[in-house]
Amino acid sequence: MPLHRPSATRVASAAFIASAATAAVIVAPLPAAFATPSATAVIAEAYGGGGNSGATLTNDFVELANRSTSAYALDGYSIQYLPASASAGSLWQVTALTGSLAPGGNYLVSEGAGAGGTTALPTADATGSIAMAAASGTIALVKSTTALTCKTVADCTGDANVVDLLGYGTAVVREGTAAPAASNTTAVSRAASLADTDDNSADFTAGAPVATNSAGETASSGSGSGGSGGPTAPGAFRIHDIQGTTRVSPLKGQSVVGVPGIVTAVRTTGSKGYWIQDPTPDADPATSEGVFVYTGSAAPTVAVGDSVLVSGKVSEYYPSSTTQSVTEIGSPVSTTLSTGNTLPDAVVLDDSTIPGTYTPTNSGGSIDALTLQPTVYSQDFYESIEGERAQVTDARVVGATNEYGEMFVTAKPDENPTKRGGTIYGAYDQQNTGRIEIVAADGSTPTLNVGDELSGTTTGPVDYASYGGYLLAPSSATTGTAVDNGLKQEVTRKQRGKELALATYNVENLDPTDSDDKFARLAKGIVTNLASPDIVTLEEIQDDNGATDDGTVSAEATLTKFTDAIVAAGGPQYSWRYINPVNDEDGGEPGGNIRQVFLFNEHRVQFVDRASTGDASTTAVSVVKDRKGQAHLSASPGRIDPTSTAWSSSRKPLVGEFRFQGETIFVIANHFNSKGGDQPLHGRYQDPTRSSETQRKLQAEEENAFVDSLLAADPRAQIVAAGDLNDYEFSDAVKTLTDDGDVLTDLINTLPVSERYSYVYDGNSQTLDHLLTSPSITHYDYDVVHINSEFADQASDHDPQVVRIDVQNCGQKAYKHRR
Repeated sequence: MPLHRPSATRVASAAFIASAATAAVIVAPLPAAFATPSATAVIAEAYGGGGNSGATLTNDFVELANRSTSAYALDGYSIQYLPASASAGSLWQVTALTGSLAPGGNYLVSEGAGAGGTTALPTADATGSIAMAAASGTIALVKSTTALTCKTVADCTGDANVVDLLGYGTAVVREGTAAPAASNTTAVSRAASLADTDDNSADFTAGAPVATNSAGETASSGSGSGGSGGPTAPGAFRIHDIQGTTRVSPLKGQSVVGVPGIVTAVRTTGSKGYWIQDPTPDADPATSEGVFVYTGSAAPTVAVGDSVLVSGKVSEYYPSSTTQSVTEIGSPVSTTLSTGNTLPDAVVLDDSTIPGTYTPTNSGGSIDALTLQPTVYSQDFYESIEGERAQVTDARVVGATNEYGEMFVTAKPDENPTKRGGTIYGAYDQQNTGRIEIVAADGSTPTLNVGDELSGTTTGPVDYASYGGYLLAPSSATTGTAVDNGLKQEVTRKQRGKELALATYNVENLDPTDSDDKFARLAKGIVTNLASPDIVTLEEIQDDNGATDDGTVSAEATLTKFTDAIVAAGGPQYSWRYINPVNDEDGGEPGGNIRQVFLFNEHRVQFVDRASTGDASTTAVSVVKDRKGQAHLSASPGRIDPTSTAWSSSRKPLVGEFRFQGETIFVIANHFNSKGGDQPLHGRYQDPTRSSETQRKLQAEEENAFVDSLLAADPRAQIVAAGDLNDYEFSDAVKTLTDDGDVLTDLINTLPVSERYSYVYDGNSQTLDHLLTSPSITHYDYDVVHINSEFADQASDHDPQVVRIDVQNCGQKAYKHRR
């Protein structure tokens, strides 16, 4: 399932970091790291207590310094972090750097924020979201943005990309002996001489954190709130000079004085600040006339309609290493010249203004430096009005309001519509250019479902969200009127007596610690909306204590609670089968040990139990023939090649053999690896790299080979492959699994295009969940049952689906191997 992450309109909380338990503890002494001392860029200070109890500063940070007399370029470099005691499952976390280190200068990298603290960092030169541990950890300055893979001092210091390394506290990876432990109120800092002896304990001491950026500003400098005290006459630069004709300001890193503008909106939650817009634009459509003024944790003191002169430092805020950026003026000081001024007219967003092509391409590279073409590409158009007032009229909701107060609407109501009001994502080149996010600047976004409407005019400045592309940030006073169009959950029909009903449902990390309400709502989905299918493949069933990582792998308590809830909802008493994963080997939430499960109604269908000849968790299931020449599974339930690298840190398919009305049905329950790590559609790298698809394609090849072996043994075998494949019907992975429809039929493709979805992400209705059938299954009725993805209030983020098979009339068509 794609991971939803917070947007740029709110301060990210400190990330929860957990890693898989190691299989063995190494007690042999570890060698000290002695990389070549750096004569140029070094790590000068590191602080991991930002926002913690007792802290003054709100964010963690890493500060770099330049020992040399020449500028040191940082484009393509990164700061990376590794936990102090890295396990086999620990990963280096990466924050990309841009720009350069001035001779003798500093460079501030802001990292994760906590809930505490009172003082914001000065404007950072680079921004990430790494939640560094306060007491111990390892920081690396790396001349690459690719995550390191080393876990030992010898490997890390032997990596030519590692420029400097700091291990503090109990860090295993360090230079020489680790620097002293830090705390919520102390950082580790290099001596003023910036000496680098490659012994962290000799080079660093613990003391009060002092964050300094490239402008020489410290954590206590600057007014931050946008108060008075600046010049009274306009300076040399206007907003269009700051925005320029590309995505990155030509004045990035420079201080500007007396930039004139009208305050058009104020953001009082999350990352606070306000937008200003020049009422006297230039003639270039590529240069925006609006810009965000970032005040950090300080509440802005200006008001909408104020005419102001703003002084500060120009920066580019990158919510992540793969997103586009927001041009900002930070550490602001402003002078209010007058109040109550008329606001500039809003740009109208509709079919006539938004281009039909999504974004330019650059062979997978960054599009930051490309000259904007706002009449050609929709993303260039939005960038060309970044910070300006814009409006949508009678906008239909295509992505329901989420827990962060974000929703998606479309400014193009006729663009790939679904029957229920959404927008279909039907191909990689159908990104749906009319989608735009709505996030009220004061946090008052209305709660709406797909198909509802913001009637009238919704107006706000154009901003860029961390993981959702461009957005409008209206204040509550200018938000359109919310109209509930009455979207209802779907209810499928009951299977007939001779029909086998088989459903699949991702129940989103279900474990006994979840609320009774979640169990009851999921149970209602099984009983009422799915009409109590005979077989249900479940994805994301967690172990009996959920995310607690203590070696528990059984899911008996989870399934007992769930099946009891189904009975309480009026459904049958389901039985279940599953195979425990090896602890912490199947990905998902750390400690959760998610797996696929078969639920089945023994009054309607029989499960064929056949014990594995080895450890069921690690022994591959195979196809065997009995004395009558009939195909069977070597183990039921079994797992497809669970030790293959294709399934590394991912869920292994569960295979079961069922009997229904004298017929054998083979069922495969799937949950392919997630899309985590893929570059976003709206990001700075175009075309985006879908790195996670590589593993899914390998998984598809494995499963396709297994299905092929089953069909080779019995060309008329009735096979259903079901579950969350985490990929689209048009993806290479799904096409590989189905062999382009020759081995398996993806039933989603049998529906009208406007109905092909089971998940809504960033306003795109898309297919991640699938039911696939072998050639002999010819008589069926298939339905995606929309009960979650389009609603603000969800029991799961996925919609279930069901196929009803007339098994007695199937089995006549045999699979023919292609030659």
